[in-house]
Amino acid sequence: MTRLLRYTAIGAIATVAHYAAMTALVEWAQIPAWIASGLGATLGAQIAFLGNRHFTFDHRGQAGAAWFKFMATALMGALLGMAVVAVGVAWGWHYLAAQFLATLCGLLLTFAVNRRWTFG
Repeated sequence: MTRLLRYTAIGAIATVAHYAAMTALVEWAQIPAWIASGLGATLGAQIAFLGNRHFTFDHRGQAGAAWFKFMATALMGALLGMAVVAVGVAWGWHYLAAQFLATLCGLLLTFAVNRRWTFG
């Protein structure tokens, strides 16, 4: 399995957690979708770090340094995602449709950064 496919598989698991948290926060807690997107991304990032460090990149370097790099990259992806969701909702899209587009954009961006910088 290629690294991109492994990254996508781990990302799918993290994304389920992200979307579940986001949906619960929007539907039950009445938190604005763009904020819920960022909070869900925080949960997903922790899951993604653990899976990608071991399964995708087989990283054996210092976990702490890699975690900070991964979280910086995840923050960049989350901010992009929050912006995409905010714009999508402003344009009248359902928040989950906007989040889907945000996820695709974030996948490509964070894979490239994590491959070269975080685990490279």
